[in-house]
Amino acid sequence: MQQNVWFVIGTQHLYGAETLRQVEHHARQVMDGLNQAGTLPVPLVLKPLVKSPDEALALCREANHDTQCAGIITWLHTFSPAKMWIGGLSILNKPLLQFHTQFNAEIPWDSMDMDFMNLNQTAHGGREFGFIGARMGLQHSVVTGHWQDKTSQQRIGRWINAALAKQASQQLKVARFGDNMREVAVTEGDKVAAQIQFGYSVNGWGVGDLVEVVNSVSDGEVNALIDEYESQYLFSDAAAVNGEKRQNVLDAARIELGLKRFLDDEGCKAFTTNFQTLHGMTQLPGLAVQRLMGQGYGFAGEGDWKTAALLHILKVQAGNRAGGTSFMEDYTYHFSPGNDLVLGSHMLEVCPSIAKEPKPLIDVQFLGIGGKADPARMIFSTPAGRAVNASVIDMGDRFRLLVNVVDAIEQPKPLPKLPVARALWRAQPSLATASEAWILAGGAHHTVFSQALDLDDMYLYGELNGIEVLVIDEETRLPAFKDALRWNEAYYRLAR
Repeated sequence: MQQNVWFVIGTQHLYGAETLRQVEHHARQVMDGLNQAGTLPVPLVLKPLVKSPDEALALCREANHDTQCAGIITWLHTFSPAKMWIGGLSILNKPLLQFHTQFNAEIPWDSMDMDFMNLNQTAHGGREFGFIGARMGLQHSVVTGHWQDKTSQQRIGRWINAALAKQASQQLKVARFGDNMREVAVTEGDKVAAQIQFGYSVNGWGVGDLVEVVNSVSDGEVNALIDEYESQYLFSDAAAVNGEKRQNVLDAARIELGLKRFLDDEGCKAFTTNFQTLHGMTQLPGLAVQRLMGQGYGFAGEGDWKTAALLHILKVQAGNRAGGTSFMEDYTYHFSPGNDLVLGSHMLEVCPSIAKEPKPLIDVQFLGIGGKADPARMIFSTPAGRAVNASVIDMGDRFRLLVNVVDAIEQPKPLPKLPVARALWRAQPSLATASEAWILAGGAHHTVFSQALDLDDMYLYGELNGIEVLVIDEETRLPAFKDALRWNEAYYRLAR
């Protein structure tokens, strides 16, 4: 079932049938132009002109109940008195974007008359619609520009991706195998508040439930998956056919198949594991988790359901853009004058969507944490380029999205003894400022690392979900950042 976004044109009966006919004709041309631009992830669908309060209410009610509708884009072609929108907008629960455009790009200096002025009233009609959005305190995004302009088209496509991500969030189920890592604070949180805010549900299953499904996987299924591995990856000597750790790779494949079957049967698109609750598992899921993240599932370790959910949602928001999106953790620092760096990784679970190598290496090596057999994992590095690290944390009275802009760089030297996937980056504006700001804001040690998304995407995520957004980038200065923390604290307490 393909999702879509509704294209809704606001006008009124005042102008007469001929003007309304022209409005509809223009609307269809604009919709077709946007759909053919190649920048929208799903198509726009033109809805009947909205000319009255009853029509606005009926349209918003219909949008709420249409599971294919990911959001609404309005265009106020003529003046559309905004009181007529109050009833509809007061019940609308889909994302709303106002496209502040007009049919003509330039003023027709030689031919413009009052008929033209009467037809093309976006400049003030859009302001009337904007007032009611502000007056009602609505989530209300705005894009201004001509409909044939590439930047406008790209911004609309970016917004649609955010709307699709919000829809995915509202449908998301997160499975927790076991509970939280013992005594860890930031991975805890209010799951009821999260479901109210973001729409996703978080529930727990015993590891034994998963083990039962893993053990039901047949040898034939495992062998078929191993054939897939052989075509996609390189293998260390230990992990290769006849290698001393080959059985560990077979066990990892069985875990992948069982884990995917369990998640799909339960309708879950994100999950967490915990190395302290592995009873019945042959090894800590590493390769299996990496492969599932590569297929779009969200994941985080140690029971961190907020990051697992965020990973899946941001993968949806990234769509088909270049660059990957992965679970990540700041692991260790490289302090060097003028060249401070962060090495990001995790015990095993880094998504291959951010791999630089066309064929990552599958290896099996010792892992003391978890107390199980040596786990299989993919090993790779990350290409250079701009990225973001994002973390959602529970502040008790609200959720906070914290984002740090970073620049991934090529490893200056090999890491022959580090048997895990990793990324190396330079934090903006500096490691000192970025880490101090992150710590002061309560940012988690787990993040979502993305080279597909940027700050504009993160702002849209926060905007569409109604949460606080704090950014650490090239412009960040600690005194101003500390002020923002204080002001936000006061604002959100007063806004409750």
